[in-house]
Amino acid sequence: MNRTAVLLSALALSAFPAGAALAQLAPASNAPIDVSADQLVAQNQQCVATWKGAVEARQGTSRLRADTLSIYEKVGAGTNQGQPPSVGAVSGKCGSDPQKLVADGSVYYATPQEVVKGDHAVYLAESKTITVTGDVVISQGKNVIVGNTLVIDTDTGQATMESTAKGRGAPGRVRAVIFPSSNQAGGLFPSTPARP
Repeated sequence: MNRTAVLLSALALSAFPAGAALAQLAPASNAPIDVSADQLVAQNQQCVATWKGAVEARQGTSRLRADTLSIYEKVGAGTNQGQPPSVGAVSGKCGSDPQKLVADGSVYYATPQEVVKGDHAVYLAESKTITVTGDVVISQGKNVIVGNTLVIDTDTGQATMESTAKGRGAPGRVRAVIFPSSNQAGGLFPSTPARP
């Protein structure tokens, strides 16, 4: 699931035309990140860039799709005391590290190993968490897990799937269908790469 964290944090690269943090959409890839949408709205005073309409971001074999994608930079983080803003910077008062990324509507992230779907996804840099809500589905090969809320700690790689339904026999509880012979990662969730 760390790949999902890498994806969401990587989109800051394309949100602000210059001065953005270098990151990756695909793990260990130096391929360019290609983002397309019907519209890009940059609110420089608020340090927010929003891609709207059939958003698609690709790097190598990884892909993110959503109806909208908003990247929030820390206000004041990009100011250089007494220095003019850098050439091409969106705003001298915006930082280059995303504080929050929000993907809304038909969120879909795919790599050759896994697919994560949901209605809404939020990455918070301060807590280093990704929360995917709505009808959340994780699939890896034939293995599938469904629930209402997926929370991923990008530091530890711990992932928790929850549901609003409680009690044996209640419809809509967290559910997994695992095919042991196809589960090469050895766990219910996709494998988490070791942190450097």
